[in-house]
Amino acid sequence: MSELNSIALKILSGGKGILAADESTATMTKRLDSVGVSSTPDNRLLFRKTLFTSNQMEDCIGGVILYDETIKQKTLDNITIPDLIKSANSVPGIKVDTGAKVLANSTEEKITEGLDGLRERLKEYYKLGARFTKWRGVYSISKNFPSKLAIETNAHALARYSALVQECNMVPIVEPEVLMDGDHSAQVCFKKTSEVINKCFDELILHKIDLTGVILKPNMILPATNSNEKISSNEIAKLTIKCLKDSVPSEVPGIAFLSGGQAEIEATENLNSINKENNTNFILSYSFGRALQQGALKHWSKNINDVVGTQKIFNHRAKMNTLAAQGKWSKELENK
Repeated sequence: MSELNSIALKILSGGKGILAADESTATMTKRLDSVGVSSTPDNRLLFRKTLFTSNQMEDCIGGVILYDETIKQKTLDNITIPDLIKSANSVPGIKVDTGAKVLANSTEEKITEGLDGLRERLKEYYKLGARFTKWRGVYSISKNFPSKLAIETNAHALARYSALVQECNMVPIVEPEVLMDGDHSAQVCFKKTSEVINKCFDELILHKIDLTGVILKPNMILPATNSNEKISSNEIAKLTIKCLKDSVPSEVPGIAFLSGGQAEIEATENLNSINKENNTNFILSYSFGRALQQGALKHWSKNINDVVGTQKIFNHRAKMNTLAAQGKWSKELENK
């Protein structure tokens, strides 16, 4: 077993998942503005520290993705954020892309940037305590999209990023997100997501990536936000599993789904159905942002010093998702 494989397994084994706390300052400001809290560095740190010191961190959260600001912050007790996360037996990680920009010659699509200077930034993040990283490519679905250009350029960027990350002895999370925006069906989502993931692994293999030291972070197979299609959680699970079996090499140890705008309980229910349906050798877990944090954020905004009340909500959501990552969740447990 390689060191990278050991890190990947530590993050995802036993039902553990990933807390995506890597919102940029601009995104975090929008989240805090929406609940009436001033977005200062201290307030951003206070909310995140409240989550990172919750009881269920040790049992449920195998890794935390941080943002550049957060990985460099310290608590009032002079403890670095990576050390705080490690004290819960969780692995610190870092988002390293610099965001999606307009793709030249396909101006309605996006290409993720951040490769310039990445090797040097990775060395700094490693020294700060990060042991895994994240890079997100985004793809729109419509009659003409995602285009071959968007699929190939984003896959190439994800592969170059992964090579630099593994060179620095960290695990790359590869996140090709096919967006839920639009009115397409689940079958269209299945087709386009399959194309995107297949191309990503073609490029990863071309770039000689150790696939045993990679975590894939894909979307679930869902109908679009504005689709009229009604589809059960079991159908979502079947389509998602088929997509992964057809597209992901068996060497990959684990897959951590993004929530992609799903409501908290909806994301948990779908994750549970996927694990009940799981007939692969992949660990199928979660890497959720809003679907882990939103309820806690709403509660915290009423009194930012109510650590216990905020942690109670986060602990419950983390426990529910870890049960779902083992196919052991039920709606009845939400009310206990």
